[in-house]
Amino acid sequence: MARSQEATITNAERPGPSEQLWSVFEFARRYRLAKREENRLLMLYGPTASLHVLLANAQRHSLIS
Repeated sequence: MARSQEATITNAERPGPSEQLWSVFEFARRYRLAKREENRLLMLYGPTASLHVLLANAQRHSLIS
């Protein structure tokens, strides 16, 4: 019986949760980012980026001063 190539991928080769690509739109909605911040991330990374990169670079401005 032939195994599929996907079945032969080891755990070390699988992308972790931080390496998975996320939609910048979905990330901005989930983390309640301002439209301006969403646009900034889109200009930097395009429509998709890894979760790690998005979390490290997103800025949330407090509504309470």
